[in-house]
Amino acid sequence: MLQLFLIAFRNLGTHRRRTLLLGGAIAGVTALLVLLNGLSNGMQATMLRSATTLSTGHVNVAGFYKVTAGQSAPVVTGYPKIIEQVRKDVPELDYIVHRGRGWVKLVSETGSVQVGLGGIDVQSEPGIRQVLQVKEGSLDALAEPDTVLVFEKQAKRLDVKVGDTVTLSAPTLRGTSNTVDVRVAAIAANVGLMSDFNVFVPSQTLRSLYQLNKDTTGAIYLYLKDVKQVPAVQARLRQTLAAAGYELMDNDPRAFWMKFEVVNREGWTGQKLDITNWEDEISFITWTLTALNGLTGVLIFVLLVIICVGIMNTLWIAIRERTREIGTLRAIGMQRTRVLAMFVFEALTLGALGTLAGAVLGLAVCLSLNSANISVPDVVAVFIMSEKLHLAINPGSVVGAMVFITACTTAISLIPSFLAARMKPVTAMHHIG
Repeated sequence: MLQLFLIAFRNLGTHRRRTLLLGGAIAGVTALLVLLNGLSNGMQATMLRSATTLSTGHVNVAGFYKVTAGQSAPVVTGYPKIIEQVRKDVPELDYIVHRGRGWVKLVSETGSVQVGLGGIDVQSEPGIRQVLQVKEGSLDALAEPDTVLVFEKQAKRLDVKVGDTVTLSAPTLRGTSNTVDVRVAAIAANVGLMSDFNVFVPSQTLRSLYQLNKDTTGAIYLYLKDVKQVPAVQARLRQTLAAAGYELMDNDPRAFWMKFEVVNREGWTGQKLDITNWEDEISFITWTLTALNGLTGVLIFVLLVIICVGIMNTLWIAIRERTREIGTLRAIGMQRTRVLAMFVFEALTLGALGTLAGAVLGLAVCLSLNSANISVPDVVAVFIMSEKLHLAINPGSVVGAMVFITACTTAISLIPSFLAARMKPVTAMHHIG
């Protein structure tokens, strides 16, 4: 085997120009694949971190309460007992928080916007501090009653700054309108789509606006030590909470605000819990990742076809140039399998070296882009939920890209190699060309 590799190196070195051209193409495809994987992984990681901190947990225990059959509200009553039950049932839990949910009209002296309202206890929210970048004011000030955190876009649209007073207006659970004046305690940097439709107030302020009891919240967010445990935890909670006497909604993998129409059509009253996961709650934007992965697949497929055609042509030329050599080797006793292996090893060596160079190049580009801290256009920030471009390097993906491309280039070399091995020695030795 070592001899075959030495022959492969010798042949590649003999035809340096052709080797550099084809190896460079393989390296380019590998670098592009590493770069696109880094972009896809980075987007997914950013979306997961932002979405699971601002609008959903890894697993959510939420639900609806209906005073009458046709009027529902996204609230959970008696949440302390549910949290106690969840802590017993989920040993995989990292931490747990609860948040109120609402949809309000936010009114300033110069304008108004419709936004989703999150009621939080900021002192018990370890994750939100890692995602939100407060530009003005203080996140701790959100612990004071009747305060609000808005994002830069909203502050600009409403023309408000820290210390100004704005009004929250929304209908209560029983359909009457109510308002609460709140002070702008903090203005945070935008985080894409999530910052367009969300503001945060203390939990007690949300309860005052909707006239809810102290043991009422909107959803209980479970954050797990390992996000891969989400399906098992979700399935287990459906069983244990039902066994504990809670009524559960049928599984519906959509965001909670997409379910109002279905819930209002149903005839039940009272409370039903809804167990969802983070993918359900942001299902309306995961198509971004699906589209990116699809585009990446198509692009890589086209480039691979080009590379494979190049490998075949190169080997055809090499075989044509070395036909007499092949005939001589066969005449002195070299077996056909040996001839086949000689050309396959040449393609394998070229593919391995090309993908190695491409992986190094791709990693260097990824690290350089992360170091440059590049800002993305607003339209892109909406979907990736971040104003900065971040590429996540997954060692497994890099190695996988190298192995995949090397395997493809080696496999395609089997066709000309097999034909070279089938040449008759006497015909090959008399070949002129």
